[in-house]
Amino acid sequence: MNVIPIREETTRPASTGPAAVRLERVSRLYGSFVALREVSLALPTGSSVVLLGENGAGKSTVLKLVSGLTNPTYGRLTVFGTHPQQQRGRIGTMGHAPMLYDELTGMENLTYFAQLHGFGSTRTELESVAANALLDVGLEPNLTRRVSEYSQGMRQRASLARVLMAAPPLLLLDEPFSNLDVGSAHSMVERLLAYLSQPGADGTYRTLLMTTHQAELARPLARTTITLSAGRIASIQGDTAVEATS
Repeated sequence: MNVIPIREETTRPASTGPAAVRLERVSRLYGSFVALREVSLALPTGSSVVLLGENGAGKSTVLKLVSGLTNPTYGRLTVFGTHPQQQRGRIGTMGHAPMLYDELTGMENLTYFAQLHGFGSTRTELESVAANALLDVGLEPNLTRRVSEYSQGMRQRASLARVLMAAPPLLLLDEPFSNLDVGSAHSMVERLLAYLSQPGADGTYRTLLMTTHQAELARPLARTTITLSAGRIASIQGDTAVEATS
């Protein structure tokens, strides 16, 4: 079993406030297969939680449920007190696929998403937002290559820029380090730490829930680690404000 040493908290206070994510005896079945079995979980606003476990342990299922992509078969789940689909504008998700348009450049992609979020009324304003988002993750806005020509690390950086541009209070990251070299992974961790260390517009700190098989890379982000096994909570370590049972 991989165990992540819990990081020392130096940049923000301990988790406080109402639960950003709450699962109450949640089970998820796919036919006869039980992906998640009576899991209860409470993440206060400001939590930083890393889910560990083997393939099929239920990690990605938790993220799909919290994002609203699927519903519990049994049990109750809320995000900021309501159904996840009512909070879509407050949830930022990033998975294996970058969710970018391959035929566009990074700048064109981010400008498009800036427009979707209503971050400007003119082309100049939208491009300024997009350029800043790309620079924040170490990408050059003037790069003329299409995303289809990006390296895997560049695609992941652009995907992270897309997610963080909207400043979501809740981040859901599913195996964000997959196919990244160590340098690219460390760069992503540094950007995430910077994001999590600053409160949002409402004064509350952002919440992170992520899955990974690469425990050591995730160590700097982990205030809490939860290990899943066969759809159940096997162990929890770290922030005592986070509750997890199964």
